[in-house]
Amino acid sequence: MITTLASTHHGRQYLAQQGIIDRISNMILGADSDPFSGFYLPGLVKFFGNLAVMDSPQQICEHYPAFLQKVFDMAEGHETTMIGVAVDTLGIMGSTVEGKQVLQKTGPRFNNVFKRIGHHAKNAPTELRVRCLDSIASLLSLPEDHHTEDLLAMSENWFTCLSNQPMDLFRSIATQPFPELHCAALKVFTAVANQSWAQKQMIESPGFIEYIVDRTVDPDKDSKDTKFELVKALVNSKTVADVFGNQHYLRLRAYLRDGPYYVKAISTVAVEGAE
Repeated sequence: MITTLASTHHGRQYLAQQGIIDRISNMILGADSDPFSGFYLPGLVKFFGNLAVMDSPQQICEHYPAFLQKVFDMAEGHETTMIGVAVDTLGIMGSTVEGKQVLQKTGPRFNNVFKRIGHHAKNAPTELRVRCLDSIASLLSLPEDHHTEDLLAMSENWFTCLSNQPMDLFRSIATQPFPELHCAALKVFTAVANQSWAQKQMIESPGFIEYIVDRTVDPDKDSKDTKFELVKALVNSKTVADVFGNQHYLRLRAYLRDGPYYVKAISTVAVEGAE
């Protein structure tokens, strides 16, 4: 209910004036000494995550440092419920450029947390793996009008934190027969598809382009739609033609033109006298 109230500017002002936000911050601070904090901590963290996006990630994290510290602690912990909440919260915060910059300022601490998220994306139970992949996609996405040298370097650095071979990691997940994992991994590729460093890694990954244009590996409608969004993101990028080369670029253009559900017609020849 308080999160709903905080969705408006005057609502946030009222909560701040009444000391409610300070009280919630103090509850997060005192959670370590409360054996029952597991019941309410996820809700408090989600509240601050939403508050950061609705207001300003920079201001919220500066005024309430306990929030981000607790999210990092939860992400590095061993309790699946808390890890999931932390991963979701980081994904929400990292959906804005300002949120990404706030996380970047924490330096090695966030890099370690992101590496942990990459580990869970590979090894955790399926539901948490999907949540990790969704969060990774949100954190790595970068609108084309924010493609500054610093932000692109940040995104590439985060990507390399995820695994020793992050391209291979996401390709292996994308080729698994579970639609939710398959689609979530494709969304990670879509998130970075407009960034030149990622395009270079894609073209250097053996067989990657062939995998993208292979329609037989997408078994259901959601998979076909998600693959199509990846192709669209690549084709619409300003740098992809130069990075991929004309031949691969034209293959992607043809895929986009044919649409997500295109099936190549197979002609048969009737033989006289055949049954």
